[in-house]
Amino acid sequence: MRNATILLPALPRCVASDEVAQGVIARAFARGDVAAPASSGREAAVRGTFAWIGRGLPTAALTREADVGDAAGAAWLRADPAHVRADMTTARMLACGALGLTNEETDAIARELKPLFGDSGLLFDTPRADRWYLRALPGSELVDAADPDEAIGDDLKLHLPAGAAGKRWRVLFNEVQVVLHNHPANAARARRGAVAVNALWFWGAGSLPEGVRGDVERVVTPDAALATLARLVGAGVVDGDPAQAFEDVGEGRVLVDLATSRGAALERVLQDLAQRLDAGRLDTLDLVFESGERVQLRRAHRWRLWRRVTPLRA
Repeated sequence: MRNATILLPALPRCVASDEVAQGVIARAFARGDVAAPASSGREAAVRGTFAWIGRGLPTAALTREADVGDAAGAAWLRADPAHVRADMTTARMLACGALGLTNEETDAIARELKPLFGDSGLLFDTPRADRWYLRALPGSELVDAADPDEAIGDDLKLHLPAGAAGKRWRVLFNEVQVVLHNHPANAARARRGAVAVNALWFWGAGSLPEGVRGDVERVVTPDAALATLARLVGAGVVDGDPAQAFEDVGEGRVLVDLATSRGAALERVLQDLAQRLDAGRLDTLDLVFESGERVQLRRAHRWRLWRRVTPLRA
């Protein structure tokens, strides 16, 4: 059988677009087989395809392996550049990661921050302008904050590491802000109208997983962490047109990651996949939403004409 599993954003985000709300997803919920909701979140969605030992998705180690190839034998934490702004009641993170930093700005900021982390027994490294890392000894307890997508725009106090275990990271978060407040790189950015890099966001803690298992033959994803999981099980990786994922694939499973897609762009890909299903070039289409919903659509389901397709609501 030739199967396609589609990783999708949370269902409310999908159907916020009228095009998507009336398209393939509406057809799937009306005529497909709807499973009981699973756990929500990116990790739960990914674990439907891959299995590994340990709790949590070790995003930092997985992206480090993709970026540099040296993740094995250490514990990792992302320490991505961020822009935080205070309002009347709290502080909110408005951007994280891709802040348009030049290599010179990245190097200058890293020089100031390395001693701060070195005093805490951590190695700070910036192999890319948008993904920064902290390296610790294997087995180190790295308590991290929420995924940046969850924290953007929200009250930061709700997403910083809590309790006694998180105190070290809250202190480091504040010390980093002090170092960055008057950094010359931020003065240069202000002159050209760019936002300041005034914080780091610590997240994605863990080590490179061992014994990763998965029955997928090819993966289409822009996500470096998911691409690393695919390579660890020997699956091919495509970063581009999802249609390429099905070229020269025999009987097997293809995973298409659309979790960052929205609106018309998302519906175009879903329509292409539905056409493959209707033409018999796919046997099943499994829709996996980050909010926990799961729906399977088979070719024969197109004959369930008595099930009326109606637009979905957010």
